[in-house]
This record gives sequence, C-alpha cells and structure tokens, in this order.
Amino acid sequence: MAGRLARLVGRRAAEPRSGLRPHALRARAIELAGGTTFYFVGDGFDAAFARASEAAGDRGVDIAGGASTVRQALAAGVVDELVLDFVPVLLGSGERLFDGVADPRLEPVEVIHSPLATHVRYRVGR
Repeated sequence: MAGRLARLVGRRAAEPRSGLRPHALRARAIELAGGTTFYFVGDGFDAAFARASEAAGDRGVDIAGGASTVRQALAAGVVDELVLDFVPVLLGSGERLFDGVADPRLEPVEVIHSPLATHVRYRVGR
C-alpha cells in the first residue's frame, strides 16, 4: 500500500489519514481540522473509485471499509491485494465478507501476528 495517494472508504470508515485524499461513499463533503478534506461521492462505488483514481493519478487507490465496501470493490475487479485483520473479539453478528462475490482466488503473501491480532495480506487472482 506504500505510495498510495487516494483512499476510498465506506460510509462508516471515514477516518483521516495523513497525506491521502479520501473519497467516501456518502452524499456530502466535510473538511477536517488539519487540512484533510473528504470528497463524498453519493453516486455509488464505481463513481467514488473513479474520482479517487483521478485524484491518485498513477499512485493507486487504497480502499478501506466494511464488508459491503470490500464486496463492491471485489465485484468491480479493482482489488490487487486484500489485507484482513483478525482480532479475537466478537462484535455482534457481523456481515459475511464474500457473500455474492465470485471466488477472488486469494493467495497469502504475508502474515504478521501478535498476541492481539493477526494481519494477513493476500494477492487477489483474476
């Protein structure tokens, strides 16, 4: 994810990240203290991804969000890598990450673990 300039986030994942130009799947824009401006796109995933890609130029787009955002990105075929963070905490019923999505043919390329979490980076097949 190094070298990314823009980030596309889901409706509930709009957190500031230094140096990125965030584009969120929402309908209104806000500017945060410190100079980060969120560009909210209410026309769906494809429109938000197009605007984030334009802002990033050739540097790529980092996509962050919940299951719905991930499913939309996988269905659009715009995911090269997927990082899943596994934390042993139960937070309600949750959503299935891959429901309704064709098999992304994930290939694990890196695993980082600690007593609190395990982070797995996958390459997404085409």
